[in-house]
Amino acid sequence: MAGSIPDLHATVRTGTGKGAARQARRDGNVPGIVFGGDTDPLPINIPFNKLLTMLRAGQFKSTLFNLKVDGHDDVRVICRDVQRDVVKDLPTHLDLMRLRRTSKINLFIPVEFLNEDTCPGLKKGGTLTVVRPEVELVVTAGDIPEKIVVDLGEMEFGESVTSSTLTYPSGSKPTIDRDFVVATIAAPSGIKATEEDESEGEASEDAAPAAEE
Repeated sequence: MAGSIPDLHATVRTGTGKGAARQARRDGNVPGIVFGGDTDPLPINIPFNKLLTMLRAGQFKSTLFNLKVDGHDDVRVICRDVQRDVVKDLPTHLDLMRLRRTSKINLFIPVEFLNEDTCPGLKKGGTLTVVRPEVELVVTAGDIPEKIVVDLGEMEFGESVTSSTLTYPSGSKPTIDRDFVVATIAAPSGIKATEEDESEGEASEDAAPAAEE
């Protein structure tokens, strides 16, 4: 399971309706609601600045959080919607859904590359080009993998790591059905230029007309 699930701190919002929500915004908070599970919906407030920072960091809606509210047990939640001001594009309300341990959710899982120091392609001057540092997987909330591991120990120039060659943690799978590139070992520019020159030379020889006798 993931080594650390980020905490999301909130306070209980007293009162409901538009009046209470407007007061929350005046106090520097973003009002929200926590729903799902076997518990009644819980109105909450989250500090505006903290929420905005998390939103700007990206992937907020695909991140599992440990919601901490004073007077309530910690619960795992995932964001289902963030409403924004139509002019300023700033958050005005959010919906969080409680998750059971058996719930299936989509999360971005980081990819870790091993044995770069022994990779033949890299030792010869190649470059590791990471196309997807994270891969979105369907995972179980109670068994979230910490990472996906890729062994570069035997990779050469021009070889790629694709989604079909990855080993996924038990119970998880990519959200994208088609095969896609995760990383490649690119050859040094000097070698690329030499290979291109050789290819052009071979093409010229093949195109040259046969000499008359």
